[in-house]
Amino acid sequence: MKNIDLLYEDDHVLIVNKPAGLLTIPDRFGNKDSLQAQLERRFEKVYIVHRLDRETSGVICFARTEAAHRHLSMQFEHHTVDKFYHALVEGVVHLDEGEIDKPIGPHPTISGKMAITAHGKPSLTFYRVLERFQRFTLVEALLKTGRTHQVRIHFQSLGYPLAVDALYGRREGLFLSEIKGKAYRTGKFSGEEQPLMQRLTLHASRLRIDHPETGERLEYAAPLPKDFNAVLNQLRKWESKK
Repeated sequence: MKNIDLLYEDDHVLIVNKPAGLLTIPDRFGNKDSLQAQLERRFEKVYIVHRLDRETSGVICFARTEAAHRHLSMQFEHHTVDKFYHALVEGVVHLDEGEIDKPIGPHPTISGKMAITAHGKPSLTFYRVLERFQRFTLVEALLKTGRTHQVRIHFQSLGYPLAVDALYGRREGLFLSEIKGKAYRTGKFSGEEQPLMQRLTLHASRLRIDHPETGERLEYAAPLPKDFNAVLNQLRKWESKK
């Protein structure tokens, strides 16, 4: 499986570290290349339990049998699964930890976008600050519900959108020149600057589930990918809060 990092496999479940830029399942626009398709080329039938946005990296699980699919789906439905994300958000989050309890539903006028709305589904996110920079904050978010774009919308609703999020934030990419500011110098023969990160600053870092066959509580983790680490390393160098 090219470019697919398999974290765990047995006869009941597959745990995968999804790369950014790959769909979880084929989309409605005819894009068929997906993580599901790649897995099924190796494992035949796999069952969808949950999804990650195309531009989100990290831990995701699939079922290999109908029975495992039912068991895992009930865990997600009853919110007994723990889904942890690392998110780099814009602004300095002042509280060390907190919770965001705001209902999420479809945006009233923009197709494909979600919003905080009184008629939305209950949505709960717990968070804690991992690292603060001068203009950004690295947080860990624990989702107890699994609404579409939940992390993105909840932090945007507090005034801290993801550092890179063209839909809910203000950037399509994060550039070294923005981090270094006046210290940035272009090389004599350099062309157009390439972004350090040009996708959501969001990574599914850990997943806790009950194994569908044994019932054992298991945790799987995926390290931050290279692009995310590159941004953090530059922020630590140029924007570290003393």
